[in-house]
Amino acid sequence: MQPIKQLAGQTAIYGISSILGRVLNYLLVPLYSRVFLPAEAAVYVEMYAYIAFFFVILTYGFETAFFRYSETHSSRSQVYSTAFWSILLTTSVFAAFALAGSQTIANFLRYPSHPEYFVYFVLIISLDAITAIPFAKLRSENKALRFASIRIINILVNIALNLILLIALPYFYRETTSTGLHSFLGAFTDGKPNVSAIFIANFLASLSSAILLLPEMLKAKRSFNANLWKSMFKYAFPLLIFGLAGIVNETIDRVLLKYLLPTESAMHNLGIYGMCYKIAIFIAIFIQAFRYAAEPFFFAQANEKNAPETYALVMNYFVLACITISLGIMLYIELFKFFVGQNYYEGLKVVPILLISHVFLGVFYNLSVWYKLSGKTRFGAWISLGGVIITLVLNILLIPYIGYMGSAWANFACYLFMMVVSYLLGQKYYPIPYKLKNAASYLLVAMLAFTLSQFLRPSNFLINLLFNTCLMAGFVVYVALKNPSLVHSLQTSFSSKFLKKPTK
Repeated sequence: MQPIKQLAGQTAIYGISSILGRVLNYLLVPLYSRVFLPAEAAVYVEMYAYIAFFFVILTYGFETAFFRYSETHSSRSQVYSTAFWSILLTTSVFAAFALAGSQTIANFLRYPSHPEYFVYFVLIISLDAITAIPFAKLRSENKALRFASIRIINILVNIALNLILLIALPYFYRETTSTGLHSFLGAFTDGKPNVSAIFIANFLASLSSAILLLPEMLKAKRSFNANLWKSMFKYAFPLLIFGLAGIVNETIDRVLLKYLLPTESAMHNLGIYGMCYKIAIFIAIFIQAFRYAAEPFFFAQANEKNAPETYALVMNYFVLACITISLGIMLYIELFKFFVGQNYYEGLKVVPILLISHVFLGVFYNLSVWYKLSGKTRFGAWISLGGVIITLVLNILLIPYIGYMGSAWANFACYLFMMVVSYLLGQKYYPIPYKLKNAASYLLVAMLAFTLSQFLRPSNFLINLLFNTCLMAGFVVYVALKNPSLVHSLQTSFSSKFLKKPTK
């Protein structure tokens, strides 16, 4: 259990920045869903889908390559410098060309009057890409606290600027009686919340992270190892394909909804789907925190004799945590729905589907250990490309008939396929004794609890919450019975930390 405790500790620290950051950012969802109509919120939803896509392109798998070669190459500093300068150069070239053609691209995206949307997009994604390797360096050196601190500062800056630009400045512009102040504020606002404010806040937050990471950037040597770069790129290229496929699977529905639905309703439905998608964010938070800690952990454990058993144990607890979080959100959806405005409630039906699909995605990430450790990263790319085909085909077939519900089911089918295929191939090339029966039983019991909550739903709000709490408690009891060693470990940890032995 010692390696598992170490991983859990690292996950907790990374989780502080991820969870706190996401939760604080999550508090912006009620703001956006109340100051913007669905069609306006759709601009934010769409542009951030593009940001996720281009981040993968601009980092082209070098984060994982950095972890891999930091463990195997004779000079870790050489690996860091080569990776950093590579991404800095390619990002700079991208930014120069993208900014030069911003108006043309804005026309293509159907925002001819707002080229600034794309300008902010380029600035945000460029800063995020440039800081990717310095952030990875902190993770590889187990500097989780510094990593978390910078992430949290980024989030706090972003939130503060959102509140200032979307609420404070418009309010003072409307209420001030001073002609001079009114004229000054007019340079920043017209008295109404503007979607551009979201992008400005994000850009300045990303800039703050880059400034805080300057000490790490300055540690990059003024040298570039071309042979090392070729080796790293050869390793990373399948991961680039894998990453692109993953982002397509994650975000392409937001793009297709805009173009496959009738023009008069497309942006409205895109805004609803995009905001309700964020209710599934807590499972995504956990998965992200786990990935930050797990990737270096998996590589560090690779040479241990009992590595397969350790990976299997990690998977068991990971699945358990994911399903517990998902069930909690599903059973208490009547509380979680208040994070979005009433204009978005009609989209709540996608949340259970998206939660389970994210569980499948998390399991797939966990399973990816086999092809990353064995060097067969091409399999990850092929599996993800298979997922892309499923995503595209099902979205194209279903969206015209059932709208964003088609996107949710396409998401579910894609991640289910990727999880199953990755497991089957992994058992062939890098066998790991996963506890499939345990994982299946967790999911079945959770789905039974959710089904009961839907069919036996009391009409009274408080009684409904009490009933669902009993269902949640029943699930926890079942889990405890299935995992006595976990219960014992938790009891031991609790006793050692909180129940001090009496002094003589």
